[in-house]
Amino acid sequence: MQSLQYTNGEYRTPSRKISWLARKFPSLAFHARFVIIVFRSSWQAMRGKYDDAAWSDSSLDVLRALEAVGVRFEISGINYLRDVKGPCMVIGNHQSSLETMILPCIVQPIKKVTFVVKKSLLNYPVFRHVMRSRDPIAVTQSDPRQDLKSMLEGGLDRLRRGISLIVFPEGERSTVFNAQRFNTIGVKLASRAGVPIVPVALDTAAWGRGKPFADFGCIDPSRKVRFAFGPAIKVTGRGAVEQEAIVQFLQHHLEEWSDESGELIENEPVS
Repeated sequence: MQSLQYTNGEYRTPSRKISWLARKFPSLAFHARFVIIVFRSSWQAMRGKYDDAAWSDSSLDVLRALEAVGVRFEISGINYLRDVKGPCMVIGNHQSSLETMILPCIVQPIKKVTFVVKKSLLNYPVFRHVMRSRDPIAVTQSDPRQDLKSMLEGGLDRLRRGISLIVFPEGERSTVFNAQRFNTIGVKLASRAGVPIVPVALDTAAWGRGKPFADFGCIDPSRKVRFAFGPAIKVTGRGAVEQEAIVQFLQHHLEEWSDESGELIENEPVS
């Protein structure tokens, strides 16, 4: 299993020469490589050979493909994840396809992990073979009661088997963070399972949302990609204090980064 090389718990994309094609057509250059990675991974999954190491390696391939077209990464706070003993919940905001593709190569080399995903992804053309091989927890996002049941039952099962979970409580991807959409389902599961939460703030708007295919949006190398992990949070009581701590952590980092994008924070409540 390959892994990123960190210095003092941080990773920054090293300087590199970008080809003329990648500079002129970053989206085309990246997605050409991305399609190859996905098809190769799907073929491995169909043959039962897409294990944890293969998942992490293919995720790292996607990161390298983004760097090859000029996208720069900054990853910080990785030691907070390393310091947690046993499984945990990784909870963060959700902006684009990028975090789904990149988080495995960040988390998997440290902790065996899977995602909480939309049920529809398990039937997504080609990619469904990859997703199913990772034993995710699937939720409908239309039936809150059933989703809570799936999360609690499936989450407890995986956490007891030593598998950490990555959860995006907002559900839908958005470059605008709104605390009103950030549900408490992750905190409830962490409380029930007795595991800590490691918050992760992320800015991944460099990978835009495509039309008609959301996962094939424009790649904007001018926008830096950031992942910031925070200190582990142990849930006590009903979890309201811990939920607020996670939201405050995300907002703090997103506000720091907002000068470059100007659209990461939304303070108005959802009607």
